[in-house]
Amino acid sequence: MANDTSRRRAELAKIHIAKKELNLDDGAYRTLLWTVAHVRSSKDLDQRGRRAVLDHLKSRGWKPKAKRAGKRPHNQEREPMLAKIEALLADQSLPWSYADALASHMYSVERVAWLRNPDHLRGVIAALDKRARREEAHDG
Repeated sequence: MANDTSRRRAELAKIHIAKKELNLDDGAYRTLLWTVAHVRSSKDLDQRGRRAVLDHLKSRGWKPKAKRAGKRPHNQEREPMLAKIEALLADQSLPWSYADALASHMYSVERVAWLRNPDHLRGVIAALDKRARREEAHDG
């Protein structure tokens, strides 16, 4: 279900990007929606309708930008991991500079926020988890 929702959002976004890049005014855009898919608004498009509208827009000269290989949307994976790092730092009463030092030591990147590789962020999380377990064992 989540995959269908994300696909729908991505396709609707592409439709709106194409509308803008082809300089379609609202009237022309709504006429296109009605002619191609028999809907008055893009929110009413089903999967087949979205595909038909995108195909039509491509036939009118719109060229979607090529995806960059391996590039994930900004907040899809990084933001939750940065939030996890922030929570681990707070639980241990550590400043962000501690995580920055880990990033520098482990990956030669000055700040943890500059890490782009999800595996590197996971490595910082693992290091903070290990430190927390070590402190618990020492205190307990």
